[in-house]
Amino acid sequence: MHRATHRAAHRTNGPALESPPRTLDSYMIVGTLKLRLLIREARSLKEKRRVILSIKDRVRDAFNVSIAEVDAQDSHQQAVLGVAFVSNEKRFAQQVLAQIVNLVRSHPVAQLMDYELEV
Repeated sequence: MHRATHRAAHRTNGPALESPPRTLDSYMIVGTLKLRLLIREARSLKEKRRVILSIKDRVRDAFNVSIAEVDAQDSHQQAVLGVAFVSNEKRFAQQVLAQIVNLVRSHPVAQLMDYELEV
């Protein structure tokens, strides 16, 4: 019992709870990607949603990113997807977002019309 009390006191008062000092090397890089797509085969919003869901699932499965449809929700042949990625290295964030562009570019149904990549 004395041992448990000692550990609890050590956890609450010990140096383990102190925040590590911030250094110039500790960065949080946020990369964003906007993808404009054309889905010619979609004849309804339901068909478009099926294609968009497939793209979002493929991207999420391959990369640890957030992805959502952010514009043109009422158009059955156009879609705009937004992607966000957080890293501690700018170069790595750029590489991941570039790989996502290539993955989407290779989709059999959706055609990548344009994209904006920002890190």
